[in-house]
Formats: sequence, C-alpha cells, structure tokens
Amino acid sequence: MTTHAAPELGLRDEYVAFCDGVRRLCGIDLLQYKRNQMERRIRTFAERRGAADLASYLELLRRDPAEADAFLDRVTINVSQLWRHPDQWELLAREIVPELAAEGRVRAWSAGCSYGAEAYTLAAVCLEVAPQARIEIEGTDIDRRMVARAREGRFSAEDARSAPEAKLRRWFDPAPDGGWVAKEELRRVVRFDVGDLLRMRFRRAAYDLVLCRNTVIYFTEEVTAELHRRLAACLRPGGYLVVGATERVRDPEGNGLEPAHPFIYRKTRWT
Repeated sequence: MTTHAAPELGLRDEYVAFCDGVRRLCGIDLLQYKRNQMERRIRTFAERRGAADLASYLELLRRDPAEADAFLDRVTINVSQLWRHPDQWELLAREIVPELAAEGRVRAWSAGCSYGAEAYTLAAVCLEVAPQARIEIEGTDIDRRMVARAREGRFSAEDARSAPEAKLRRWFDPAPDGGWVAKEELRRVVRFDVGDLLRMRFRRAAYDLVLCRNTVIYFTEEVTAELHRRLAACLRPGGYLVVGATERVRDPEGNGLEPAHPFIYRKTRWT
C-alpha cells in the first residue's frame, strides 16, 4: 500500500516527524490521509491552541490527555447522527434488507462507526422490516473513546435531529437530558470493537452488508482503493457495500462489484 511521498525539506520534515509522534502516541497514522488537507487542518488547530510549531504541539499532546482528546476530535471524523441521509435508509428498508433477510440472517458491519449512530439505525431498520431474521451488526472505529460511547447507546437531541419521530420513539427511550437511549432490543443485536481499517484483518465473505460512509474522504486515493478492495472481499456474493454520498469505488468490476443504486454496490462474484 502506498503511504506517503518522500518528505520535502523544512516544514514537511516537521510534519512527518509530528505524524510519527502521533502514531506512537495514539496509533493513528496520519500519513495515510491526503497530506495537504490534513496538514493544513493540524497546523491551523495547533496555532489556535497556542503552539509555536508542530514539535511543541506534539509535546503538549504527550503531556496533556485533555488536549490529546481535543486533537483527536479535530482529526478524526466523528460527525454522525441517527437516520443520517434518510433516502439511503429508506432504500435499505424497502429493498436491500428484505432481500438479504430472505436467507434468514443479516450479518452487517458498520466500518468506521464513530459513536454508533449508524449501527443502531441499521439495527432498527433490520428489526423493523425483518423481525424473523437473525440480525448481527458489528461496529468498529479507530477511536477508543467513540467505541466506549457507542457501547452506551446514548444519543443527544442533536444526534436525533433527522430521525423520524415514530421510529425514534419505537426504538429509543427518552433520556432525562433530552437525549435518547437505545432500547435493549437494539443493544442485543449490535456490538462494538476498536479497529483500524487500514491495519486490521478482514474476514473474507463474512458479511451480507458493509456500510463505510464518509470514512475515507481524507484518505489518499491509493489507500481508499485498497480499503474498498478489502471491504469488497468481506462480502459474500449477493451482499452490498454502501459508501458515502461523495465517494465512489474506483474499480467496481475488478473488485467483483456492480453499481446497484447511487452509492451502493452489489457483490457479484467471489474475490
């Protein structure tokens, strides 16, 4: 897998050294991301936090866990909500989940699950339209804090702003703070683990449905293509891969995929 070009002189050397330090500190390899965009984000954030340069900001991250948390919130993509992109959920409920559930089981993976909104929404959709099927949903994310939050199944009112009212009340209980808590019915069919999509081992043909939406938007093209290849290999023939509304699989045919709907690909053969 191509990771990054040879570092340039000056500021570029400082950036590579910073990324190496972050990788050792928290396990996230920022050199897998589009360099110009990520470097600009990091330098701007470090300046706002009062750091003179990236080397001094790295020392601050090592000393201050709260600052490290703020940094991770900045560089990782944790924007999510229940029933985000309603059109996709309607399509999944109307066509894809019933088709998959005809086999008697739906095995799904929310890859890059953030704090779990996608996985819990998928659980609600599956239980609603395929109540007799066995539902198994996994969620993985590189950020341990987000995985811990996902396991709690708690969401703010803001997280639920796009959720249909009737569905929200069917599958979630109101919380005293105005938010929502996933009911036990949902919690029984989801589980969450820490996992780095760029390093973890993928199980061949392990899933009927993989959702990887808005996770790769900052990755380099080479890294994204390799990740999509590996995600495709996780699907059994007849399964589906769902990507984000600004994303595409660069070589669907080569990965045994064919476009089925906008931003949704169907696995056609073993790879």
